[in-house]
Amino acid sequence: MSAVVPRPVRPGDRVAIVAPSGPFPPVVVWRGLAFLRERYRLVFDRGLFARSAYLAGDDERRRSELARALEDDDIAAIIAARGGYGANRFVHELDWQKLRARPKWIVGFSDITALHVEAASVGVASIHASNVTALGWCDRAARASMIDALEDPLRSRRYEGLEVWVPGEAEGPLFGGNLAILQACAAAGRLEVPQGAVVFLEDVTEKPYRLDRMLTTLLVGGHLRGARAFVLGDFTDCGPGPDGATAHEVLRQLLAPLGVPVVAGLPAGHGRRNDPLVFGGRARLVAQPSGGVVEIGG
Repeated sequence: MSAVVPRPVRPGDRVAIVAPSGPFPPVVVWRGLAFLRERYRLVFDRGLFARSAYLAGDDERRRSELARALEDDDIAAIIAARGGYGANRFVHELDWQKLRARPKWIVGFSDITALHVEAASVGVASIHASNVTALGWCDRAARASMIDALEDPLRSRRYEGLEVWVPGEAEGPLFGGNLAILQACAAAGRLEVPQGAVVFLEDVTEKPYRLDRMLTTLLVGGHLRGARAFVLGDFTDCGPGPDGATAHEVLRQLLAPLGVPVVAGLPAGHGRRNDPLVFGGRARLVAQPSGGVVEIGG
């Protein structure tokens, strides 16, 4: 594997909780923290609960909190309290080579895609998975899958019966995340898609024409030129407008001409099920008329 893979998290390890993006309901996060505390030693301070409009405190608070976690040699994983918005206001200012020197798992999704992009840029694997807020309300199975991903990240995970948009086979490092954040990272000059990647995409509350604009921007800019395949997760609350065009129709129209395999329906993203995905890990896709299969890890 080309990416540096942090060691698996073990019971009793120190795990940092950070809020680099949006604020959150404290009660729900306390529930998520209580769950994680049953297994790990949590590191966070009360600044985590700061609120400044749509941000979890000012930029300096959020920047310094994440920087401390990245620099701490004794931290095994950094788990985001929530996504939302705000990480890309400062993540480009951090020294991500410190993550390469002290590998640890970056864990989260949605706006945390900006952190996954930075981790990939220095060749370190990360985990697209539930944040602490989601752990505060999700069911036992979702919580178990999170622990499994932290403690056995490279175990093979197989998904069958996915919808095939373009048949074929491909293998490569898994990369991706939230489409809107990937497009924002590209606009900021921060997006480096690994050559030969299997690209995962998901999003929430975006109209189909906006998905069109974001994906078109990435395609025209050449950011996805080296992708070997595409795997689509949930596009939650991305219903059609008055024109009737659906999210899947728009995405399929843009991806199908690329000549690489495309499957849809992976249970990850903003839906009720958000299975953990190891970015930087191996992904193998087999898309046949009978259905698509994606195997991650192994």
